[in-house]
Formats: sequence, structure tokens, C-alpha cells
Amino acid sequence: MLINVMRFLSSILFIFLYLTSNSYSNDDFNKWLINYKKYAVNQGISKKTVDEAFQNTRLLKRIIKYDRNQPEFIEKTNVYVGKRVNKQKVIYAKKLIKNNNNLLNKVEKKFSVPKNYLVALWGIETVFGKHKGKVDIISALATLSFDKRRSAYFSRELITLLKLIDKEIVSLDDLKGSWAGAHGNFQFMPSSIKNYAIDYNKDGKIDLYESLEDSFASAANYLKTIGWDRNPWGVKVKLSKKLDSENFTYDARKLAKQKKVKDWVKNGILLPKNFKINPNTKARLVKPDGKVSEVYMVFNNYEKLLNWNRSLRFAITIGIFADLLSNV
Repeated sequence: MLINVMRFLSSILFIFLYLTSNSYSNDDFNKWLINYKKYAVNQGISKKTVDEAFQNTRLLKRIIKYDRNQPEFIEKTNVYVGKRVNKQKVIYAKKLIKNNNNLLNKVEKKFSVPKNYLVALWGIETVFGKHKGKVDIISALATLSFDKRRSAYFSRELITLLKLIDKEIVSLDDLKGSWAGAHGNFQFMPSSIKNYAIDYNKDGKIDLYESLEDSFASAANYLKTIGWDRNPWGVKVKLSKKLDSENFTYDARKLAKQKKVKDWVKNGILLPKNFKINPNTKARLVKPDGKVSEVYMVFNNYEKLLNWNRSLRFAITIGIFADLLSNV
């Protein structure tokens, strides 16, 4: 009952925000931008950087519509996965692993993040670098900062980006990416560039757009730093008896309780026969499509993938794709 009420309230909020976004005007945005530029300077960013960064910034209304209609939150899991993981893509991913095996093995050895997960992320984020995005990142982040839905988050990201430009870690010439302001092969947000991006090939600059060395290493560094371990991400399971809804995670922002694998088994969870894991490993149960849904038992690494993108379906898709690449 409570879940249904929350979904109803979320729908009402969505409709309100959608209608609000359609009422935005360029004049309102330009007034906001004048104040934001003053705010950026007060945050310690040089006026020169602020003026240059915002020289061609404009309101991108289509960005707000994208934000309201993200497929990982509106598509069913089987649809979402099916659109992003198929036989041809798996074959191509395996070929890329073989072609980049020396680099991937070095990165895996240094950061203890398996190459199949790195290539799976690469494939889902940008189709192996083919679709890195052509949106002006400054305009995208400014638009989403101006918007009401997640203004605080995107404003922080924009300030972080301006500081990276000010310190010459990021160049204004390179700032094309996704509608959400993400950049490069692995679609790093500015805060991820700041915290995890590295110059792996030691050429004097961090290049997440063209350099596979920097891209793979930065992605691996991200996952290692936030606590990646050697366990699987998760597995699809079956129930031998009904469990109360409080046992399941339905929303990536509200994770249900953890139990040891052996305790879940005692409570009626049926693991695949060929699946092996320490019975004392802590796990959660996820139902990505609500109460009428397939059930996944997920472990620590699944939650690290949620750190990357807080979507139950996104993390499941990465896990499924990575499993299909594990024998290369």
C-alpha cells in the first residue's frame, strides 16, 4: 500500500515538474545565469574562467525532457537489458577485449577490477566509445542547475567542472558529452573526474575522451576506490515461499536490509545449482520491476555499480553483460 502511495506522489511530482519545465523562458535562464556567474566567482573560480566558460551557454529545454524520461527508470528490466545487451554486442565486446588484452590485463592487475566489468561499462555507457555525446556540457549542466528537479546536485557538478577548468585539468575545448554533463568513454561526471580520473599513460594530461589507457584506468580506479571486491555482482534467484515486501529493494535510493547468503537460503531463496559464493557473504534481494518482478540476490559490487549510476536496472545490465564476457 505504502509503495503504491509513494508511486502516486512521485507521478504527481513528475507531472508538476514537467509542466514547470515547459514554462521556462530564455529570459529567466539568462537572469539566473548572471547570478550564477557571480556565485561561481565567489566560490573561488577566476572571472576569466567564468567568462570564457559561459560565453556561449544557453538554455537547452530538450535536456530537461531527457531528465524526465530516463529509460533506466521507465523501461521494464527485460526491455532495458534487451536493448543494450545482445549477441552481436557480446561478440564485438569479446573482440575488443582480445584487441586490448595487454592494456586490460595491466589495468586489472593494478586495480583488481576485472576487465569484463570495465568493457561492459564501456559498452553500456558509450557503445565502446562510439556515442560519447555531442552536447555542450557547460550548457547541459547550467540548464539542469537552473531546473528545479535536481538543481543542487547539478550546480555542485558545474562548480566542480569550472574549478577543473580553472586548474587546467580539463580544457574547454574538450567539453562535449551527454545531456547530463557526463564526458568521455565512461561518461564521467565532473566530480568523478576530480576524484578518480588519472593520467595512466603519463603523457602529462588526463584524457578520458581519446585515451583508452586513461579511460580504462580511471574507471578501474573509481571502482577500486569505492570498495570493489572479488565477489560476483549478483545472481537471479527463485523463491520457494513468499517473503514480506520489506525483504526486497524496489528503489535504488532505499536499499532493503542485508542478510548472509546462508540466512536467505534458510528463508526460502533458491540459488542456481552452479552458483558458488561464501555462505557468509552479505546480500540483498532486489525486485527492479516492483512486486511482480524477477528477483536478484546482489552483493557488494552491485552496490558499487549503483554508485556509478543509481538505477537498479543499470547495475543489473552491467552485471549481466560482464558475466557474458567473463570467459574471454
